[in-house]
Amino acid sequence: MTDPNRQKIIDAIDANRDQAIRFLQDMVAIPSVTGDEAAIQEFVSGYMTGIGLDVDMWETDWEELKKHPGYRPVDRGYEGRPNIVATRKGSGGGRSLLLNGHTDVIPVGNGEGWSDNPWSAAIKDGRIYGRGSCDMKSGVASHILAVQYLKEAGIDLKGDVYINVVIDEEVSGHGTLDTVIRGYTADAGISGETSDLAVQPACIGRIWFQIDVQGKPAGIQQRYMGISAIELGNKVVKAVQELEDHRVATVKHPLYPNALDSLPCIIGSFQAGNYPSAFPASAVLKGSIGTVPGEDHEGVKQSLVDKIAEMAKNDPWMKDHPPVVRFVGYDAQASEIPRDHGIVETVCRTYTEITGKTPVISGRQGAADTRFLNEYGHTPTVIFGPGSTAVMHANDEYVSIDDYMTSIKVMALSIYDWCNAEPIAKS
Repeated sequence: MTDPNRQKIIDAIDANRDQAIRFLQDMVAIPSVTGDEAAIQEFVSGYMTGIGLDVDMWETDWEELKKHPGYRPVDRGYEGRPNIVATRKGSGGGRSLLLNGHTDVIPVGNGEGWSDNPWSAAIKDGRIYGRGSCDMKSGVASHILAVQYLKEAGIDLKGDVYINVVIDEEVSGHGTLDTVIRGYTADAGISGETSDLAVQPACIGRIWFQIDVQGKPAGIQQRYMGISAIELGNKVVKAVQELEDHRVATVKHPLYPNALDSLPCIIGSFQAGNYPSAFPASAVLKGSIGTVPGEDHEGVKQSLVDKIAEMAKNDPWMKDHPPVVRFVGYDAQASEIPRDHGIVETVCRTYTEITGKTPVISGRQGAADTRFLNEYGHTPTVIFGPGSTAVMHANDEYVSIDDYMTSIKVMALSIYDWCNAEPIAKS
């Protein structure tokens, strides 16, 4: 490191290791299931105000949000669920950077399947455990602390840095969409989503669907007169599996070499009948489809509709009583930025500087809010975070402390390099 500031930055982070661990533990210990994000957002806002950042915290106007083409229907509004952007203004003449992450997490039920309280934030074997430790409070914490330690080390920046902490990612991504609507954009962005410290210029899309199946009712004594919706539903499951097989064999993307992992097309829920001693005349099947960047999002939906219609046409009952395919719930488009974009190269370079290793460059096998920043915010955003996609949403969720500390260092040097470089010429 020929620039003495670089070693100064790393030394500052190493000196604050215990504080960094406690900060993440404090975040994990605050329950923040989607819809109940007020406490965590207040905590994060207060912390960033305390370290001298200019904090903008606001509640989404649900009615205004509905007018945006990126909006997807949700069941509840955003009162008491604020979004945050904290700004560290640069001195001028540098590039701006937006750091994006969410604090909402998926439910934990009554803690079934967990070895400890899901909000314990306990440390064991070099890991911090708890819901959100991986997805993605560790990513958010690495953004905040990277900016804090740069500031406390007296490191000047030319470009502005925005720390964007949002809600509702697990259901809709509307927190990030509303950040764009509020006018926050930058020359580039980094999302702290789970990536196992891989540098990811792309994320898959995800489409939820529901298929309603109607059989022929009958009394249980004369069940042979009816058409079982369970049997019909099993045919639907087979058709969806055939669609997945076709997609895995034909859909290609260089950042997703393992199509089987990247393109799930499954039935995840199958509910039929309504009573143990009654004939099952109806069924509801729910599932999801993964997509990769470059695909026609609406065309993928149509391929499912066509596949189910084709299957039904060849069934003696369903040809006249076809299943109804609906797209309800989560609906996220795949997104990517060029692999050789400057922000990708910056994160790769600093990762190598910190670890001595060449980073893995891959596509994230999960949807991400980068779709809104790339598409509507014109903020080319790369994904880099300490959490593991294999662990997110799992019982006994955890993050490696060493990966977390590495992420803070990579973030700090990436901010330093990006924001002190010459602005990108606007065409």
